[in-house]
Amino acid sequence: MTSDHPSGSVVIVDDDAQVRGSLDSLMRSVGLTVRAHASTEAFLHAGRPAGPACLVLDVQLPGENGLDFQERLAELQLSIPVILITGHGDIPMTVRGMRAGAIDFLPKPFDDEQMLDSVQMALERDRRTQRAAREQAVLQARYKTLTPREREVMGLVVAGLMNKQVAARLSLSEITVKIHRGKVLRKMEAPSLADLVRMAEQLAVRDETIHRYPTPARA
Repeated sequence: MTSDHPSGSVVIVDDDAQVRGSLDSLMRSVGLTVRAHASTEAFLHAGRPAGPACLVLDVQLPGENGLDFQERLAELQLSIPVILITGHGDIPMTVRGMRAGAIDFLPKPFDDEQMLDSVQMALERDRRTQRAAREQAVLQARYKTLTPREREVMGLVVAGLMNKQVAARLSLSEITVKIHRGKVLRKMEAPSLADLVRMAEQLAVRDETIHRYPTPARA
């Protein structure tokens, strides 16, 4: 997505040209970027828009229906919030779509305000998802700059061990541990130990089996 379209992109997949045209006009009326396709394969061929986006997906499509395609998106690891629309919905269909992670399930003819509300909700979710992904990528890049020894020290420090305990476990001097600890904080750009612990949890490198105080052995 470019800066010309700060609100986000909406992808429409519906085999009914009239529905595609109606949704296209509605989305553009509030400043959204729109891509409209008559089939799921056309969408896959075009690819997911960059930036915050959502997919308005018709359930009743020729060939692969919308519910099956929603599940295929998960298998393809193609992440995009989905709003399902249908002219012939029922409760089991709605339940299946929502369990698969759909933002909303709207009947045709849909209410314009409800559709726009659902789209904004979907775009906001995608913004949060993409922001979290960017943060994760930054943390992983920082973590890769650590030496193997620094990673060992970080793992023990975020588990709550004191410097002297880390030193004993790694057969290092306490001064050496302090030096490694300082390098870890600097490379990870962690303002405090609490921030480093949070980062370790996000990276899934915190060993929950390590404790500052050993668990007493059972009699």
